[in-house]
Amino acid sequence: MAMRLLCVLLLGVLGLSVGAQAQSVARGQALFESRCVACHSLDANRVGPALRGVVGRTAGKAQDYFYSEAMAAATQVWDAPQLKAWLTNPETVVPGQDMNYRLDLAQDRDDVVAYLASVSPPVSSATSHPSPNPRK
Repeated sequence: MAMRLLCVLLLGVLGLSVGAQAQSVARGQALFESRCVACHSLDANRVGPALRGVVGRTAGKAQDYFYSEAMAAATQVWDAPQLKAWLTNPETVVPGQDMNYRLDLAQDRDDVVAYLASVSPPVSSATSHPSPNPRK
């Protein structure tokens, strides 16, 4: 009987964490759509670059987007920790960049990054698409 109760509790905890992760992506999508689309799209460059596939892409290298000199010179590859740091304070990640927007709440950053990861292909060397930058 005690073993059965333990199994039920364990399955419940596992179910909650899977549900929380899925909810995180859904919440991240809602946050993206309410806070990020003024400047970004998944598939088209706007004021900011298109963000589909940003996880695994080298910073400042989205195809056909014209970056500031600071972003064009950036070399880090976007992963979850880098994106969370970026959304916390872009200026500390790439001094001189042009994005003057932050997400103040850690949960919001976690959820937006989870969403961006969900719309990015698995990370491989083929996910970076460098393009020339005429601003240089």
